[in-house]
Amino acid sequence: MRWWFIVAGMAVIGADLRGQSSRWVLGRATKLPSEYTNQESTYFSLVEGRNGKLYIGAAKYGENAYLLEYDPKTDTTVMVVDAMRTIGSTARGFAAQAKFHTRGNVGESGKIYHGTKQGYPEAGESRDSYPGGYVIVYDPATQTAEHFGIAKPKHGIISVMPDESRGLIYLSTCSDDRPIDHTHFMVLATKTRQYTDLGDMEHMYAFIVLDHRGRALHPIRGGTIARYDPERRQLQRLSTKVDDQDLPPSLRHDAVIWNWETSPDRRTLWGIELATNQLYEFDLTSEGDTIRGWSRGRLLGWAKATDCRAMCVDAEGDVWATVTVQQGVKEGPASHLVSYRRGRPPFDHGRVGVANPNFTTFTDASGKPKPWHHTMPKTSDGILSPWQPLGIAATRDSVYVVTIAPLTLLRFDRGELVQQRNRP
Repeated sequence: MRWWFIVAGMAVIGADLRGQSSRWVLGRATKLPSEYTNQESTYFSLVEGRNGKLYIGAAKYGENAYLLEYDPKTDTTVMVVDAMRTIGSTARGFAAQAKFHTRGNVGESGKIYHGTKQGYPEAGESRDSYPGGYVIVYDPATQTAEHFGIAKPKHGIISVMPDESRGLIYLSTCSDDRPIDHTHFMVLATKTRQYTDLGDMEHMYAFIVLDHRGRALHPIRGGTIARYDPERRQLQRLSTKVDDQDLPPSLRHDAVIWNWETSPDRRTLWGIELATNQLYEFDLTSEGDTIRGWSRGRLLGWAKATDCRAMCVDAEGDVWATVTVQQGVKEGPASHLVSYRRGRPPFDHGRVGVANPNFTTFTDASGKPKPWHHTMPKTSDGILSPWQPLGIAATRDSVYVVTIAPLTLLRFDRGELVQQRNRP
């Protein structure tokens, strides 16, 4: 077993009265640079490039958004995109590009695709001061970044999906209004640099995916899906069914947040709604105007309510997620690492913890707690246990989880996790 990966559950196996697993799954932690944040913050923004390096968005509210490049071979991190410098702006406050919130997607060329988003207005600031978000593309081969102008005035960008074979970039905007977030499904022609607005989908935190025919899918408030066919230049609105039934109310209300990703062949869409503790599979080859889906089981069978903001699908088609349980857990919220392979129920690898607790300091020189280091408390077991993971990426060798406050990257050995899941 590699020194930076420990599964404490191999030695300690059991469950409490609520059925909660007492296993720990401990990953090696790397502290990401604090100078590119002011609240030790990131979002869904974690993706592996074709060069084997990881790309992580960092948020510096009121100032800037940065894209960080992490090299697993050297365990080092460098900043590769300064958003404000890239767009040529010196704006501050709510007018600044404060986040790379987009998950990050990789084109066939190896370029990394992201979008910038607004932060939060301070007292006295007008939301009208935010100009709008930019699609920003970083090329690791040339170490250069370019932008494509403001997609929609006053709106940030929450999702970016490239289709380099057709010279298109799909994106979803976000107004950050509540209770209804106005999210426009848009397509950018990279050659002409022109945006086309396909309409307001009103679905917060949308993830755009491409299917096996190169059609782009965007969720719509209420449980339906918009599908754009670039060959026909046609937008369809499709209904959805789960287990041959209409969607339950838990998947149709205004605050639904879907985390989506396709299988490697793009014929299957895997989805986890943030709060429902369920994994869903949708058949993207479905004919007609309905996409069929199935529930593939509870992520954590013993949990009543969960929060899942980190989910991905690896090259073998396995689903990985970090799931946080907010209630009914000893010593406060707890995050668990969960995986799924077709034909088996979701597997709980255990509560996420840190294998190398001295990876950073949590107090300053005077012994006072550092600001924004509060989501990684130490449990009675003496283990640092982060409860706010926001991004996950599964590579050939490793599973990476990014968590905030402090901004940290956790690394788990994928082979060991698979062996754990396959053990009788």
